[in-house]
Amino acid sequence: MMKAAILEDIDRLVVREVEDYEVGKGEVLIRVKACAICGSDIRIMHHGNPRVKFPHIIGHEIAGVVVEVGEGVEKFEIGDRVAVGADVPCGKCFWCQNGMGTNCAINYAIGYQFPGGFAQYILLNSLSVEQGSVHKIPENLSFDEASLAEPLACAINGLEMANLEVGDTLCIIGAGPIGCMMIEMGRHMGATNIIVIQRSQLRLDLARKFNADHYFLSDRHVEEKVKEVTDGEGADVVMVTCASPEAQEQALLLARHRARINFFGGLPSGARNISISSNFIHYQECMVLGSHGSLPRHHQKALRVMEKGMVNPAEYITHRFPLEEIQEAFRVAESHEGLKVVVNP
Repeated sequence: MMKAAILEDIDRLVVREVEDYEVGKGEVLIRVKACAICGSDIRIMHHGNPRVKFPHIIGHEIAGVVVEVGEGVEKFEIGDRVAVGADVPCGKCFWCQNGMGTNCAINYAIGYQFPGGFAQYILLNSLSVEQGSVHKIPENLSFDEASLAEPLACAINGLEMANLEVGDTLCIIGAGPIGCMMIEMGRHMGATNIIVIQRSQLRLDLARKFNADHYFLSDRHVEEKVKEVTDGEGADVVMVTCASPEAQEQALLLARHRARINFFGGLPSGARNISISSNFIHYQECMVLGSHGSLPRHHQKALRVMEKGMVNPAEYITHRFPLEEIQEAFRVAESHEGLKVVVNP
């Protein structure tokens, strides 16, 4: 028997013993050393998700060690330290065949259709082993640090989709962990003026250590403030990294002509529809887009970026909890008392 945090229903997360996994052909069993809490985990707990059927083990920002491999597995060996990301391309549909697995027709993911990492062990099925984001951890990264390859991969995908270019002004609405990762990645990708907007002073202050150029509270004067630091033009790229319809509407007001606006943060079910001016998009030739998740190549890039110190994952981890205290871990993550909260099963 192993211990796991089972999401039995909306707002009912229970730690209990469950049957051990049996490793089949092409599968890999991993002893979970770290699983960080994502904003989407919090949304699943409170609102559910069509891809998650209760009872279920969620969690998809994972790092651990391989303890058993099934027949035919050649990519991994017992003892390998591995990081695991969420998205698992099917490998067969049009989108996966053309390198766009985040638009996979089936949209498999660890912690969604497949059991996740808030448990002592996770079993990766053969599809996850062959097609998913499963990569060996560089020697200079701890398990806790490597678990953050998943959110960093999503940040890289989002900035790629927004076509961030050298010399651009980058405006980030939402100073959570991924917003802060975009500060660092945005700088490395060439942004020369980075603006961060956040509605809570506590989160804004936590984000200051990542050295954006400007930090503003989200208030009725923020549009004026952004224009002041962009020569009256607005930002080239606006990344909305929070789950807020108001922030999505605000993004257009902060954008310059021909800006790229990425609605990166998904909204929970039941959120109101946003109201935007199509004429504003038309006459300013703005490009409004969305991105979600990442591809295996982004996950591998994220590990390389962290290995080289371009993004220091240790700077993001503010809290750690054992599996038995996962309810408190979720409370802290949701309270925004820190940045990344890691559960260590």
